[in-house]
Amino acid sequence: MDWLEYENKVIASGFSAVCGVDEAGRGPLAGPVCAAAVILPPNTLIDGVNDSKKLSEKKREQLYDVIMQQSLAYCVAWASVEEIEEINILKAAMLAMKRAVEGLELKADFALIDGNKKPPLDIPAYPIVKGDALSMSIASASILAKVSRDRLMREYDEKYPQYQFAKHKGYGTKLHKEMLLKYGPCEIHRPSFLKKILGGK
Repeated sequence: MDWLEYENKVIASGFSAVCGVDEAGRGPLAGPVCAAAVILPPNTLIDGVNDSKKLSEKKREQLYDVIMQQSLAYCVAWASVEEIEEINILKAAMLAMKRAVEGLELKADFALIDGNKKPPLDIPAYPIVKGDALSMSIASASILAKVSRDRLMREYDEKYPQYQFAKHKGYGTKLHKEMLLKYGPCEIHRPSFLKKILGGK
């Protein structure tokens, strides 16, 4: 498999600073959504990088530092729980991606986006379904986004220990649902995501 196929095609067509973009946290019941954008030097393969969902937490943490060291530029950005509630999770994920691309210190001139939709960018962009398993720069972005969000949820675990966020990172696991029914939601829960679980509570 050629991890650089998409990057090389874009560079061959005349672009020079290609960023990969991915998000983490569309599905959870709590916490913000996170996105990352990464520009790697041309022809850069980082050993061990893959779709973040296919890697252990320990491996993602190790690769996080390597990606930041090897990238020409990277940016991690967020959309808040309030924004998720106001504009919906898909638009909030797109907003976080847009912020990540626009926050790069080296301005990208083309973006490869994980998924089937493009955020509203002022540069050309190409969405790739399962891009985090096909593109080195998107896979790198997926790791930065996932690790950044997991670290934040561990911080929330210290603030709200009753929900055990460090274990489930806000996703709708059996444990998380049990804690929600026992304690009710807190300020980082997404109210629109809780209707099925809490009913009218």
